[in-house]
Amino acid sequence: MAVTLEQAQKVGCTCLKALLRFAFMVANNLVAIPSYVLYLIVLQPLRILDSKSFWYIEGVLFKWLLAMVASWGWWAGYTVVEWGDDVKAVSEDEAMVLVNHQATGDVCTLMMCLQDKGTVVRQMMWLMDHIFKYTNFGIVSLIHGDFFIRQGRAHRDQQLVLLKDHLEKYYRSRNRKWIVLFPEGGFLRKRRETSQAFAKKNNLPFLKHVTLPRVGATQVILKTLVAPQENGSPPGGDAVRKESRSKGLQWVIDTTIAYPKAEPIDIQTWILGYRQPAVTHVHYRIFPVKDVPAEPEALTNWLYQRFIEKEDLLTHFYETGAFPPPQGQTKAISREMTLSNLWLVAIQSFAFLSGGMWYCFFQYLYHCLF
Repeated sequence: MAVTLEQAQKVGCTCLKALLRFAFMVANNLVAIPSYVLYLIVLQPLRILDSKSFWYIEGVLFKWLLAMVASWGWWAGYTVVEWGDDVKAVSEDEAMVLVNHQATGDVCTLMMCLQDKGTVVRQMMWLMDHIFKYTNFGIVSLIHGDFFIRQGRAHRDQQLVLLKDHLEKYYRSRNRKWIVLFPEGGFLRKRRETSQAFAKKNNLPFLKHVTLPRVGATQVILKTLVAPQENGSPPGGDAVRKESRSKGLQWVIDTTIAYPKAEPIDIQTWILGYRQPAVTHVHYRIFPVKDVPAEPEALTNWLYQRFIEKEDLLTHFYETGAFPPPQGQTKAISREMTLSNLWLVAIQSFAFLSGGMWYCFFQYLYHCLF
C-alpha cells in the first residue's frame, strides 16, 4: 500500500518528536542524577549532626527527581484520572500500597499520581525487581533506601530475610511513611499463564487481568511494621487504638491501574511519547490494617480476595470505560489528577542550573589542582 505524503510527514514528525524527547531525557538524567548524588555527598556532615534534617532534604530532592520522570509523560499527554477512596486523607500515616503490575509504565504512573499527595513521595519506600538497580535510576534508589528484590524460588526465603533486615534498618530511621510493592512478582503478560495453571490446580478463580499474588513480602512488611496492638482487637478498644494511631503501619491501600483498551504504557512510550495522548485510570481502596489478618493462611486468602476484586474492577472498566461505584452508592466519582506546569519547569530548571554549577565547580577545581 502506497504511503501518502501526509502519512509520511506524520511519521517523520512523530520520529523527530521522539528523538528530541529522548535527547531531553538523556540531558535531564545527566544533570539531575549526578547533582542529587553530589548534593548528598556535600551534606554528609549534616547527616552525622542532624540525621532527620538530612533525610528531609534527601526526600525533597527525591520527590523532584520523580516529578521530572512524571513530567515526561505529563507533557506527552499521558494523564491520570483517580477513582475510589481519597488517599490524601491518609497521606501522613504509614501505609502499604499494593499495586497490580502490567508494564514498566506502572511505576511512572505512580510517580505522577502520587506527586500531589502531600509528603508521600519523599517519604516512601519502593520494593522493585533487582534489575532496576542497574538502571540509570539505580544509584538514586540505593541512596534513598529502596529495596531490590530478586525473583525466583531459589532466592525467595533469603530475600524475605533481607527484606526484614532492610525494613528494620532503614524504614523508621529515615522516617518512611508509605511502602509500595507489586505482589504479583512480575508483569501480567509474563506471569498470567503460570498463575492460571496454579489457580486451576488449586480450585481458585480464573483471572485474566491480574495474576494471583505472592504473599511473602506482604507478610514480612506487616510483621515488621505493624504495631503489635493493631492486629486484632486490643484491650482497651477504641481508646488504645486512638492512642497508638501514629505508631506503626496504619493502612493498606489497594491500588488498581487500568489502561485504555488494556494496552499498558511502557517506559519507552513514556520517554519517547510516540503513542497518542492517553488517560490512565487508578482506583484506590483503603483498608485499616487492623482488619488485615496476621495468620499466614488467612492473610493469603485475604490477599487473593483483593486481586479477585481487582479482576472484577478491571473487567468492569474494560467493558464500560469506568470503574464501578462503591458498594451502597449509585455513582462512581472520578478525580482528574493535575500537575503544575510552572512547578515542573521550575524543578527542571533547578536540575540544569545545578548541573551547570557542578560543572563550573569541577572545572575550577581542576584548574586549581593542575
